Amino acid sequence: MRIVKNLYPKNYLSSPYKIPYNDLWEQGFRGVIFDIDNTLVGHGAKANDEAIKLFEKLHGIGFRTLVLSNNNEQRVKPFAEAVLTKYIHRAKKPRRENYLKAMEMMGTEANTTFFVGDQLFTDIWGANNAGILSYLVDPVAKKEEIQIVLKRFLERPLLYFYKRNH
Repeated sequence: MRIVKNLYPKNYLSSPYKIPYNDLWEQGFRGVIFDIDNTLVGHGAKANDEAIKLFEKLHGIGFRTLVLSNNNEQRVKPFAEAVLTKYIHRAKKPRRENYLKAMEMMGTEANTTFFVGDQLFTDIWGANNAGILSYLVDPVAKKEEIQIVLKRFLERPLLYFYKRNH
């Protein structure tokens, strides 16, 4: 049962653009770690105006940011450069090591950092294992690679019970 609870996000919203960032800053949070693909933009998409403006807003508030992706550097680096943030590619989520490295790179601690992602079995599980506040958001795009479609199928019953109890 503990494993199932570790897959549950602490928070669930439809979009990363709806998270109450100002409130989180007031609560003492200082670092934000994001997944990229299907969290901020569609899989493989470049940073769009909405993502760029979000990072500008976060930096204006004072947040330190980082993108943490299982994708390769050719995918992650240009996105990170476009939104002016640090990055870790090939992060091997849900392993907690790179969540910890991300906090080290931002100069934050688990109690002052939160994570935003779209997948339970990688993003949320890893953030929870690292002791970071987790936000699950709905995937940006409906069309996904087959391995992700399979994960979504497995996520469905977990999300059903999560939503039923929250």
